[in-house]
Amino acid sequence: MSEQPRPGGTVPNPVIPGFHPDPSVCRVGDDYYLVCSSFEYFPGIPVFHSRDLVHWTQIGNALDRPSQLRLPLDSPSSGGIYAPTLRHHDGRFWLIVTNVSGDGNLLFTATDPAGPWSDPVRLAGIHGIDPDLAWDEDGTCWCTVAGVSQVGIDPTTGETLGEPYRIWSGAPGAIAPEAPHLYRIGEYWYLMIAEGGTERGHAVSIARGPSPSGPFEPCPANPVLTHRGIASPVQNTGHADLVQAPDGSWWMVLLAVRPRGGTPGWHVLGRETFLAPVEWVDGWPVVGEVTTELPTPAWPLHPAPAVPARDDFDRTELHPQWISPRERPEHLCTTKERSGWLTLRAAGASLDENDAVFVGRRQQHLACRARTLIDPAEGRGGLAVRLDEEHHYEIEAAPGEVKVFARIGSLRTEVAARPVPAAAVVLGVDITPEPPRGPRTGPDVLTFGIEEPDGSFTALGTLEGRYLSTEVAGGFTGRVIGMYAAAGTVHFDRFDYEPLPLP
Repeated sequence: MSEQPRPGGTVPNPVIPGFHPDPSVCRVGDDYYLVCSSFEYFPGIPVFHSRDLVHWTQIGNALDRPSQLRLPLDSPSSGGIYAPTLRHHDGRFWLIVTNVSGDGNLLFTATDPAGPWSDPVRLAGIHGIDPDLAWDEDGTCWCTVAGVSQVGIDPTTGETLGEPYRIWSGAPGAIAPEAPHLYRIGEYWYLMIAEGGTERGHAVSIARGPSPSGPFEPCPANPVLTHRGIASPVQNTGHADLVQAPDGSWWMVLLAVRPRGGTPGWHVLGRETFLAPVEWVDGWPVVGEVTTELPTPAWPLHPAPAVPARDDFDRTELHPQWISPRERPEHLCTTKERSGWLTLRAAGASLDENDAVFVGRRQQHLACRARTLIDPAEGRGGLAVRLDEEHHYEIEAAPGEVKVFARIGSLRTEVAARPVPAAAVVLGVDITPEPPRGPRTGPDVLTFGIEEPDGSFTALGTLEGRYLSTEVAGGFTGRVIGMYAAAGTVHFDRFDYEPLPLP
């Protein structure tokens, strides 16, 4: 997913680009594993592996069965799965998370992080989001949640061991103390949290104490990380986790965004996973600079296998990068019906509906293009760029016609239409930076069109990208590009995604 090291001893940051927020990481021997929030998308909680903290490969999704992940059709976008914590203890992987769309806090286990993961243990006595797990020397398992409160639990049954109690909630008056992580490092227990909200005021603070429950002494240099008020291409830094490398060095994974354009700046890829070095001074962590280039770590790099630019749908199961809102029943989405094709059957009549049948992948580059070959002979569907039900653009094919649509808030409009032969057609979108036009310059433009038989691209409609951004739409997610069915049955022979060079 990441690019190769650049000349001058740097590697690109973010290390996992695109909509991959709330990272949590653990190391087992020489291997690192990382998970992220997935919100309303199924399958949930992408799981990544790395040997060097820089190059990451998605090895699965922890929640890939309906028995693990219930997302009712009436659950809102940016609901669902919030802020998992991943830990390795006593020979097993432990994953704790909140499903805000109905099931509350849940605990899963696995011997192999690639799966399969267990069905959930329900934590009925744990209230609050962003749960964390830590074990003390006596073997007691402590669960800490946003707020910040803590209680001991039996992780095998989900039973709480007493009543939750407040421990430390960051700076006085700071909003949204959340994302707690508890660590035993040296002689102290450290409690690291995020605060200030997940927008431009996001920050990371830390405290230490003699036991898992404190009392906690705040770091005199808090926040140990924030980019509020700083002129940086990286903003909203927060929601972090710490990990120690085999050589003894310490590192932080965190979420941040890359706003583009003029005022106020729009981030369209969602919150991404960044990496930063950490040094310890007088018993407190000092976080290195977080920017779009990271000094190359001292150890050998292990470039991850590249995700293929084209998916020909030749596998019986979809690659783990493919996600769908809320559910993905096989009778509506399958590669087994027509060999080498993805078949989608419509439920909702458009992407405005919560039950829309949509299969997409996260947009991971600030400039990119996507193409898909669709056979709409039995229905109607197309290629879409989705943020949520009220913010999406698409190019749609029906027998003999192609149309471009835009949904922006309460407005849905037809942008363009063109007759085409009643046959399979290649639909496409190019996403490129918006040409400068002063303070109102947006982040990018999206050009939808069709690929002609000679390989040339005919643009049918160009739309401003700011309306598919968090600053306009709200919420916690990023863009997802993919295929959908709006009526009947449609078949897709391939999907191509490739980055484009930035000017």
